[in-house]
Amino acid sequence: MNKTGKTVEVYKARTELEAQVIKGLLESFGIPSYLKSHAAPSVHWFTIDGMAEVTVMVLDSMVEEARQLIQDSNEDELIEDNDQDNIIEGNSN
Repeated sequence: MNKTGKTVEVYKARTELEAQVIKGLLESFGIPSYLKSHAAPSVHWFTIDGMAEVTVMVLDSMVEEARQLIQDSNEDELIEDNDQDNIIEGNSN
């Protein structure tokens, strides 16, 4: 991802696989993204208290479009209903 601007968190996934699905969704609509995690994916394939949590990041200029796309994907049942809370609102980093 070309870092020409500030990056912002748009989604917190419980697993790397879930994060890869969201990343693929965003990139298929032309929104570059990258994944940020504090755990090695090969070591932690599950989440205990957020240990293997993976954050999907996008450029600040594309945040609203990314959040809307994730929101719309929930309405189309691409992500589970309980994952709706994983969409990060606001401009936290």
